[in-house]
Amino acid sequence: MAREFARTDRVGQEIQKEVAMIIQREVKDPRLGMVTVNAVEVTRDLAYAKVYVTFLTIGDQTEAESETILNEASGFIRSLLAKRIKARIMPELRFVYDSSMAEGVRMTSLVDKAVEEDIRRSGKDLSTEGEEE
Repeated sequence: MAREFARTDRVGQEIQKEVAMIIQREVKDPRLGMVTVNAVEVTRDLAYAKVYVTFLTIGDQTEAESETILNEASGFIRSLLAKRIKARIMPELRFVYDSSMAEGVRMTSLVDKAVEEDIRRSGKDLSTEGEEE
C-alpha cells in the first residue's frame, strides 16, 4: 500500500507551520512587514528547504529587500526551528518570494476587464440591432 504523503512533504508541512510562527513571534526586525509562508519544498536528503513567502511591504520597500532580510535571518530562524522540531537533520532555509499571488491577482484583473469589454460590446451590438429594425 502506497503512502499518502512522502516524508519530505510531511517535514515540509511541519517546517511551514513552525517557520510561520517563528517569523510572526520571534523575528523582531522593524524593516520587515507582514510575511506569509505559502509553501515549503524540502529536498529528498532533507539538507535544504525552499520557503516560499509573500510580503505586505512597508512603504517603498520591495519584495527583494524583504527576501534579503529573511535570508539574512535564516540562521536565527533555523536555530529556533531546530529547538521546536525534533529531527536529526535540520534543513538549511532559503527564502524565495512567491509571485503566484500577485500573478493570480493580475490574471483575475485581466479576466474582469475582458468580461467588462465583452458586456460593453454586446450592449452596443444589441442597441444598434434595435435601431436598424
